[in-house]
Amino acid sequence: MSRETEKRPMTKKQRAAIRKKKQQKKLMLVAIEILALLILAVVLFVVVKLSKIEKDTSFSASDIEINEGLSEESKEIMENYTTIALFGLDNRSNGNLSKGNSDVIMIASINNDTHEVKLVSVYRDSYLDIGNNTYRKCNAAYANGGPEQAISMLNTNLDLNITDYVTVDFNAVVECVDLLGGVEVTVTDEEAILMYGYMDEINKLTKHKSEYLPGAGTYNMDGVQACSYARIRYTAGDDYKRAERQRIVLAAMVQKAQHSDLKTINSLIDEVFGDIKTSYTNAELIALAAQVFNYKLGETTGFPFEKNTVTLGSKGSVVVPCDLVSNVTQLHVFLYEDDGYEPTDTVKSNSEKIIADTGFHQGDGY
Repeated sequence: MSRETEKRPMTKKQRAAIRKKKQQKKLMLVAIEILALLILAVVLFVVVKLSKIEKDTSFSASDIEINEGLSEESKEIMENYTTIALFGLDNRSNGNLSKGNSDVIMIASINNDTHEVKLVSVYRDSYLDIGNNTYRKCNAAYANGGPEQAISMLNTNLDLNITDYVTVDFNAVVECVDLLGGVEVTVTDEEAILMYGYMDEINKLTKHKSEYLPGAGTYNMDGVQACSYARIRYTAGDDYKRAERQRIVLAAMVQKAQHSDLKTINSLIDEVFGDIKTSYTNAELIALAAQVFNYKLGETTGFPFEKNTVTLGSKGSVVVPCDLVSNVTQLHVFLYEDDGYEPTDTVKSNSEKIIADTGFHQGDGY
């Protein structure tokens, strides 16, 4: 064997270099393992938190009614948005979020590109087809057939394509606002006085000792005060003004939450998630939550835009869209900026029925 083919002994410098490479490789492997464990820990944490939310395993999007006849252009526009039905129930006494009159009905439209969120309160006394050609106050849809019927009611009357929902016990507002350290709201003298009765009821229910507001002004409201304010109905504006108050409180809560620290958010999740029921899976909730700090709350409004009121025998005092076709057309412009929307035959038929029952036409509203 020639000297050229013989292995030369490594120098100390070469051996040190090899040892260094091995150490770096080990460190890299350790770092990867630690990173993997951290990722798993975060995923596990999120899943555990989300497990507090009641998932509606019996809910099926295939059971939801969606009108046929919507133009392809309008369908394409709506695909650029995530539209969610939000329901608020006062069911703290029985803990059941599957049935009950939905005192709060909102539509959230999220622009998938800009992440702007628009909110529409559907007045709970709105006279609409709640299903099977039964016309009455729309908040009865949830009581009659749960979220499936309530979503179908929104879709068929308003030409929407909603397939997911979130329902909360409205008293969860108390816990949420308290954990956020209160929300800033301005009230009138009349509102401050009308809050008394609601506060007495909620204090008794939640075992809180929230104090009355002394009068008109801007206050950092606690949970009981904010929930009471959002429930005021008997002022000028009646249910319309109450829906506006609900949006004011919700907007203040969103703004406060987006500026809260992780400890507060964690406490919020622990306390409030148990009062929520939804059609979303954990994976879908994670996808939505990933953008939560990018969401911007845009305009809010109430539906119907042009309305009137009438008492219809045993159905009571109802809110009448004047008329449904023109109101739904305006709704699609507000939610989706769809100036070319054309109402389906279902919306036209429902509109004619409402006119026949109430006597109110387009132009008769305020």
